[in-house]
Amino acid sequence: MSAFIFRRLLSLIPLLLGITMLVFILMSLAPGDFLTPVKAQRDVPAELIQAIEIEFGLDRPWYVQYWKWLGNVAQGNLGHSWAYKMPVVDLIGQRLWATFLLSVSAFVFAWGIAIPLGVLAAVYKDSIFDRIASALAYAALSIPEFFLALLFVFVAAQTGWFPLGGATSIEYDYLNWFGKVGDRAYHLILPTLALGIGSIASIMRIMRANFLDTMRAEYVTTARAKGLSEFAVIFKHTLRNAINPLVSSFGFAFSGLLSGALMVEIVLQYPGIGQLMYQSILREDQFVVLASVMMGCSMLVLGNLLADILLAWSDPRIRLEKTK
Repeated sequence: MSAFIFRRLLSLIPLLLGITMLVFILMSLAPGDFLTPVKAQRDVPAELIQAIEIEFGLDRPWYVQYWKWLGNVAQGNLGHSWAYKMPVVDLIGQRLWATFLLSVSAFVFAWGIAIPLGVLAAVYKDSIFDRIASALAYAALSIPEFFLALLFVFVAAQTGWFPLGGATSIEYDYLNWFGKVGDRAYHLILPTLALGIGSIASIMRIMRANFLDTMRAEYVTTARAKGLSEFAVIFKHTLRNAINPLVSSFGFAFSGLLSGALMVEIVLQYPGIGQLMYQSILREDQFVVLASVMMGCSMLVLGNLLADILLAWSDPRIRLEKTK
């Protein structure tokens, strides 16, 4: 297991190199840079602009800039954000935690509701409950996340029950620990719903199909023939094997939440990594975009790694490496 984890983490290095190089090339092909708005200001001396270009290597080819950036990253320096006037490490640290909380809350919300619904829909196949759950699932799949976010903005504006934007309240720093947790949870309600409803539908349909296939297996028939209760057959024998395909897709589901969080964060004005990346692309804040892409790719690889570990733990038949 330890050798497998080490190999997967080692494979992250060429992946990050390839993706960041591609982003660097695409941004270098775009007209202008983060100094373009500054150059348009007449009160900024040309000597200052030239000094900044030399400092950041903007007067050199893209591959020289990329090599210089890699050297700084190897030393733990992700660069400086020209738009936000602060180190990229501090900026990413602030926003990454907010996006991580949103993704985890949406993940727990979606899986906590979708798995029981999928199991019940399979157990009561072709019943009224199954048909209603299937209809709601198809309806939820057809609604884009950004449309749900817009709908929630309208509801919040009309009712005043939920906050419009932000991750915390103004008085957050003056609250006690329980107050801070409650304030964070309160601001996560609408983004979590907008991000999780679509996932509930897809996970429920997969869980229902997997559960129905597993219920037809011979070992389930044998368990019933032995006289085991229906509860033991469903939750001890069927559910554990039916959930394995979902566990294997854990990493992709988590990365899907991260990509979906981009639109949700923009519409609901939630200060996460997705909103930061969008604003940085518009401002051509190159180092922030590169760092954001690196964090997203790393979370994808780590999510897939965690999925493999959970799958090996849940299914004893699976081994990640040969036992000696």
